[in-house]
Amino acid sequence: MEYSEKLERIKGLENTWDKAVNQTEIFYLIERHFNSPLPEGKTVKKAMVIGYDGTTAEMLDYLEDTEKSAIGYLLSNGGRGEFSFSGGRAYPEDIIQETSTAPGWCSMLTGLTAEDNGIDDNGFIKEVEPKSLFIKLAEDGKINESGFYVSWDGHFVDKDGATYLKEKAYIDEHGIKANFICADGDDGTIKNTLDDINGDVCSDFIFTILEYTDEYGHGYDYRPEVKEYLGAFHSAEKAGRGFIRAIESRKTYDAEDWLILITSDHGGYKCGHGGPTLQERITFIVSNKEL
Repeated sequence: MEYSEKLERIKGLENTWDKAVNQTEIFYLIERHFNSPLPEGKTVKKAMVIGYDGTTAEMLDYLEDTEKSAIGYLLSNGGRGEFSFSGGRAYPEDIIQETSTAPGWCSMLTGLTAEDNGIDDNGFIKEVEPKSLFIKLAEDGKINESGFYVSWDGHFVDKDGATYLKEKAYIDEHGIKANFICADGDDGTIKNTLDDINGDVCSDFIFTILEYTDEYGHGYDYRPEVKEYLGAFHSAEKAGRGFIRAIESRKTYDAEDWLILITSDHGGYKCGHGGPTLQERITFIVSNKEL
């Protein structure tokens, strides 16, 4: 079966794979959320992005029940979803950035592709401009504090080429409250994220990236027929569902206006990614709100 046919089997999204939106849409969904009026009875805006690194869009056809699936829970409770794409340009145009980790997440955090943010592959340090949401939302007075929870050192730890090294230095120099924490693995990322959510005053903007699917995609293959990759997807989903459950259990939840987004930076083909195939290129955005 052609991969496009597999994508066509996925129902319940707002568009079709050939009408996928640029993953930069994440930036604008978050910006619009913080700029929109508070609904009646709400006193504060909050937003969370739950990233499943290296998850193909095909996996939306393999959701578990809503007690185990974060995506399934959102879609079954008034949420919306749509196909998105990595690579900077829609298929069948040539990609202008690698379908890889740094370009994918940076596109979402800046609302711009590599032509404007300078990150077309892993291993490059982004300039402070254009500013990511961690800085922009804070300097615009939209948030008081943010959290960036990861386990890959290529985000802001690796001194030879971590994407946000200069941004992190700018944040530290300007006293911006942004918690950039890199754990040893997904268990640590989950703990750091839950510690924030469960706090009396959790961050207004949380960006969490889980590596389950990318790790097992590289190790075994980015296909749901491979039990290790499928199991990794379900592990990410279980963690994501735990995050949502923790948000909804907050004592102040009824007064908080939350935007929750689940997405992927890229897919994968065989045991790799970075290229222009649909498997690497077509991703997804799932939201608890109208898109």
